[in-house]
Amino acid sequence: MLKLGRGEFGDDQLLIMAIVNRTPDSFYDKGATFDFGDALRRVHEVVREGADIVDIGGVKAAPGAAVGVGEEIDRTVPLVAAVRAEFPDLVISVDTWRHEVGEAAHDAGADVFNDAWGGWDPRLAEVAGRRGAALICTHAGGVEPRTRPHRVTYDDVMADVLSRTTGEAERAVSVGVDRRSVLIDPGHDFGKNTRHSLEVTRRLGEMVDTGWPVLVSLSNKDFVGETLDRPVGERLIGTLAATSVSAWLGARVFRVHNVAETRQTLDMVAAIRGTRPPARNVRGLA
Repeated sequence: MLKLGRGEFGDDQLLIMAIVNRTPDSFYDKGATFDFGDALRRVHEVVREGADIVDIGGVKAAPGAAVGVGEEIDRTVPLVAAVRAEFPDLVISVDTWRHEVGEAAHDAGADVFNDAWGGWDPRLAEVAGRRGAALICTHAGGVEPRTRPHRVTYDDVMADVLSRTTGEAERAVSVGVDRRSVLIDPGHDFGKNTRHSLEVTRRLGEMVDTGWPVLVSLSNKDFVGETLDRPVGERLIGTLAATSVSAWLGARVFRVHNVAETRQTLDMVAAIRGTRPPARNVRGLA
């Protein structure tokens, strides 16, 4: 059983976490949901399309203009509060590495802290433990937030992923986070080159075998673009291929931009696996 705030999910459920960024410089949508009204409309859209979780972010992952704690709170917390008011049962995540943002977002109704930078601020896990929030522990190779990898090397990239993510997960439990509320994420592109991201994808079963539920954030990332030589706007097919493989290998949560397409992909994988019946079954029976 996976417990994400007010939401509890069975082991066979494949969950979609929809990305809604209140940033003016997102790599994918170039600020399409920076405006508060546009962001709230996008939340309504992704919920209609089948999102189980909404992940609200206020700072883009890539290098760029500095965003202080106060500004990040101003971008994310009012949206968290508005979403909670309109969707009382929806699981809300906040994409942050800062404990101050976690505190404020939880006050506004957030259930999950999505720490994409590998515990850079160790107090975020402590806030999660004290507040009863869920926590996502991501591998970023120890790099500083909002920095790109430069000639990064690993003796064994998956060994490093396992060591760091499970270490952060165990620490989270030690500071009070419910073991059922901790996920691990291999961190595609974060602290990795394309070959590293491909390797952690094909070895994802090793993460699943740890017993911690696995989240993957594959959507339109550079490793997909470089593998297929496609710009950001043409990476959906590659993303869905990586999503299918990750789901088959046991990933539980999928952080995405394209919700409707991902929902169909995951439903098809679940049907092939035998955990979801076909929507209809008339062929050869009439």
